[in-house]
Amino acid sequence: MRIVIAIHHFPPTYTAGAEWQAFRLARGLIARGHDVRVITIEHVDRGATDGTLAWEDTTYQGVPVRRLAFDLARVPDRDGFEFRNLWIRDHLEAWFRELRPDLVHLYSGYLMTGAVLEAAESVGLPRMVNAVDFWFLCRRITLLRSDGRVSELPVRPEACVQCLAEEQRRNRFLGRLLPGLMRRYYAGQTAAAARIVERMTYLRERLNATDLVLVNSEFLRETYIQFGVSPERVVFLRQGLDLPALDPDVLAKPPADELRVGYFGQIAPQKGIHVLIEAARRVTDPRLRVLIYGDATRFPEYTAQLNHLIGSDARITFAGTYRGQAEQAQALRTVDVLVVPSVWYENSPNVILEAYAHRTPVLAADWGGMAEMVEPGRGGLKYPPGDAAALASLFERLLTEPDLLAQLGRDFPSVKTLDQEVEETEAIYRQLAAVAPASGA
Repeated sequence: MRIVIAIHHFPPTYTAGAEWQAFRLARGLIARGHDVRVITIEHVDRGATDGTLAWEDTTYQGVPVRRLAFDLARVPDRDGFEFRNLWIRDHLEAWFRELRPDLVHLYSGYLMTGAVLEAAESVGLPRMVNAVDFWFLCRRITLLRSDGRVSELPVRPEACVQCLAEEQRRNRFLGRLLPGLMRRYYAGQTAAAARIVERMTYLRERLNATDLVLVNSEFLRETYIQFGVSPERVVFLRQGLDLPALDPDVLAKPPADELRVGYFGQIAPQKGIHVLIEAARRVTDPRLRVLIYGDATRFPEYTAQLNHLIGSDARITFAGTYRGQAEQAQALRTVDVLVVPSVWYENSPNVILEAYAHRTPVLAADWGGMAEMVEPGRGGLKYPPGDAAALASLFERLLTEPDLLAQLGRDFPSVKTLDQEVEETEAIYRQLAAVAPASGA
């Protein structure tokens, strides 16, 4: 089959979870004999000399990639192009007619927009979406509001108007100073609310015209159904991991007199590392040690905030980054338990699956896609989201109950392999291609 995978970003420039998931799938499909092309956004601050869309065809580790570039400052309708980029639509429609793929697979929708699905539909191609986040519901992707709170579900247009306005500091200040008055003010911004409704309506229509919406968590499935996507279109399929065979020597953790707590992931506000640090500071036991793995340079203001919270506490340290599976495995050997303290809903964090594969218990915030991945007593425990005191209590238990850590490490949920994920996705592709005439292809 000839398959087009569309995603907002792609390695090597961008290397977050969705980007690696798309790359691993593309490479797995190529290994199975499929012709796979990736299309992605490389730049949003430059484009063609006439101010429109530019592109470059490249290859990354055997995967053909078409990298698009455009200047957001020069789009004719900034709000409209955020969810329906007409430059991308026109480019893809022409490219699809030339390439003649059997199927189009869109990840997320962010930056690529619903224009990908519109172009594929106009050419009559089967299409599926991997909804790996909340972009179709939320311009900010995370459902995390600009004031730090998580959006209530279902999403209300007037709440979106206030959230987007409060991305400006002065509006956030007024919202805190005069909350009731400002809520009434934003409720009266009918033109701004109408634009949010336009976005929601267009993207809901695109999803309901799509052959399949694939999600990696039951939580995300219910969220999209609540958004108005037909239940029969939304299918849950947990992602797999590309891991080598992990022998006992790789999994064994060196003994220590400390409780070694780890964080692995982005050093970003929505990841809730401040909650982890606040929890650790509440624990006076000197045997507690916290290792924070991740790139501390990407969000310098947040890193500065975290350093301020750490203060002179030598028990809490930034441990740097790791490259590749061998370094990841070695880093996981240095921690007894992994904390996933995200202050947004998350979807299906790879880091939880990676921890299970490396026989490392998990302490996770009890909401969103994380909640269904952690079964208390079986490889992990949960605590109320954002509750540093509750997380500190779990640390105290692990420090004072000698058998608890061993109990958590006796049994872990199974982790799907990448080969299994590719095989399951390939089967979905074949089903969609087989019924393509019914979709107009």
